[in-house]
Amino acid sequence: MSTTPSRRRRPATDLVHGGTLRSQFNETSEALFLTQGFVYGSAEEAEARFLNLSPGYQYSRFGNPTVTMFEDRMALIEGAEVARATATGMAAVNAALLSRLSAGDHVVAAKALFGSCRYIVEDLCPRFGIACTLVDGADLDQWRAAIRPETRVLFLESPTNPTLEVYDIAAIAEIAHAAGAILVVDNVFATPLFQSPLKLGADVVVYSATKHIDGQGRCLGGVVLCSKAFLEKYLQVFIRQTGPSMSPFNAWVLLKGLETLAVRVERQTRNAALVADALAAHPAVTKVIYPGRADHPQAATIARQMTGGSSLVCFEVAGGKAGAFAVANGLEIVRISNNLGDAKSLITHPSTTTHQRLTPEARAELGITDGMLRLSVGLEDADDLVEDLIGALDAGRLVAAAE
Repeated sequence: MSTTPSRRRRPATDLVHGGTLRSQFNETSEALFLTQGFVYGSAEEAEARFLNLSPGYQYSRFGNPTVTMFEDRMALIEGAEVARATATGMAAVNAALLSRLSAGDHVVAAKALFGSCRYIVEDLCPRFGIACTLVDGADLDQWRAAIRPETRVLFLESPTNPTLEVYDIAAIAEIAHAAGAILVVDNVFATPLFQSPLKLGADVVVYSATKHIDGQGRCLGGVVLCSKAFLEKYLQVFIRQTGPSMSPFNAWVLLKGLETLAVRVERQTRNAALVADALAAHPAVTKVIYPGRADHPQAATIARQMTGGSSLVCFEVAGGKAGAFAVANGLEIVRISNNLGDAKSLITHPSTTTHQRLTPEARAELGITDGMLRLSVGLEDADDLVEDLIGALDAGRLVAAAE
């Protein structure tokens, strides 16, 4: 039994109620359907189900009621026609790209991508005869110049990982559509609360649900959001036949995460803005990049396409790798981890973790220095976080001076 709203609701309400299916027991919480398959009343019904002549579920690799609730809720808050959940964020990226691409096609992507995303574009796609071109995502002329007759997909993340660059999604979408291509946007750092790529002209949006959507370090997940036409022509058969499916249990956990997404991200973003300002004032910090600050390189673009900053802060410290390690190791509240979007504040050194597979030259081109740290701000008291960071920065300066 589905609950259908009688009027349009605001995102915070849909995050709690959207897409809910209730069984005959009328449970309050979403039901968890831990099942691999489903039974049919007759052989004729089974045949009709597989011919798509009879509605219903067949196998949890294809679809599951709990996963459907997560997909429908994500589609509501993103403003998408449909969504398909995957086992991980990288499974979502892989499905969104490879379901559309074939041998002989060409993809254009921004250079500033998460390391695994660059692997798909730079290493995996060429193995299947799909050419790629990497561009400076902020330079619209580079996007235009990279287009070929066989270009099918443009791909970017914005804000980027880890340098928090923000790209003009509407302008890049126009370039894609003029070439008969689609634009795929990884929207993880902005979350669906602060940026709506589909409204800006993007065709497909992907998330690692592992990040803010879960937000409490419990499980993995991903989601692809798109039009019904893209789903039916490309995505559905790819997911059905290759099997990057989300487990029902993870979908249930992520539904619980969505209920608190708005309050968590709003608090994390307030904390991040305070932390960014405190870091910018410290003499050991040589650079702070935060989408909510007026000194962000793409502040004008942010004002046009984002309604909030981010829970992520990127900053550089003096002393290179040794200085960055000293600061990270000196923290007591903030934990060292390569995850982000968690209720707990987490810090990572991108050049030795998330982006270590890139060459030193590629990291330098992206501005990922040895002294750079990526901070995912959590739900702790902002004053405690500032004190923890300032204490580690002060200690790091003393260590550097002693050496």
